[in-house]
Amino acid sequence: MVTHRTSVICTILFLYLLLLAACTTSQSPSATPTTSLTKPTPITPTPTPTRTPTPTVVTAAPTRYTAHARLQGVARPDDMTFDLQGHILFSDFFNGTVSRLNANGSVSVLLRGIAGPEGLIVLPDGTLILAEQRTNRILTLAPGAPSPTVLRALPGTPSTARCKDGVDGIALDVMTNSIIVPDSPTGEVYSMSLDGKNLTLLASGIVRPVGAVVDAQGNIYVADECGGTLWRIPPHGPPTHLGGFGMLDDVALDPHGNLLVTDLAGPIHSLIRVNWTTGKRETLGSQGLIEPQGLLVDSHDDIFVSDDYANIIMEYTPT
Repeated sequence: MVTHRTSVICTILFLYLLLLAACTTSQSPSATPTTSLTKPTPITPTPTPTRTPTPTVVTAAPTRYTAHARLQGVARPDDMTFDLQGHILFSDFFNGTVSRLNANGSVSVLLRGIAGPEGLIVLPDGTLILAEQRTNRILTLAPGAPSPTVLRALPGTPSTARCKDGVDGIALDVMTNSIIVPDSPTGEVYSMSLDGKNLTLLASGIVRPVGAVVDAQGNIYVADECGGTLWRIPPHGPPTHLGGFGMLDDVALDPHGNLLVTDLAGPIHSLIRVNWTTGKRETLGSQGLIEPQGLLVDSHDDIFVSDDYANIIMEYTPT
């Protein structure tokens, strides 16, 4: 009985071992998942394009103009500027007024009682800056204010001696947000802050600096009335000048980079275009002018010249 049971157990154990071996042999080995490592394609960075400034296309300046009077027989116009609406504002030294030339040709007096008004500037906010020659002061008139206030008294002392009159033309320097002030009695040129608190000497030794203008590179051009010269004061470096003029009163820039000057000397009394680089000079107009003073140029190449002895504002229109 024991032997038979032992035999049965051995048989069952043998069959179990055979079955286990068969299962092990028929089972496929587990597949180990393979990760495919693909080498990324290198990306060539695209260079950022260099920002090249668009060159300014400077067209040739007009060669011919037609002249006609915008104002005649009213007041004695001296220096001029544009207001924010594009109207011409002009000073009248002899009558002590500042007026506006309206679109219909009429004149509106804006200020009275100024002691020899000369140069005018209108700031972007509408503030009027004006030069008072007899006191050698710079005045300011805020928009809506009834009367101007003193912005600054200049160092020079005006007198009746030849070439010692007080301040004449002034200019706005948008590069430095300041006012260029030729101090005529001292022969010096200053940069003045808009609040009048800071005065920086730029040049000296000019006989009688009057009108001024600033170009896009920051060069300041100053007309020397009694020295017969046109000065350039660069942002860096010493001043230089062109001579051979009569009595310059004002200077402006046209849209082509040329300088325009008024020369009030008796034999000349002309509007002249000057190329600073070449020194070339062209007379653009003289007929009807006696003592040309203020200068204005608009973006259409129209040139405006005031004459306080001919009582006229002339407009020169390209033809």
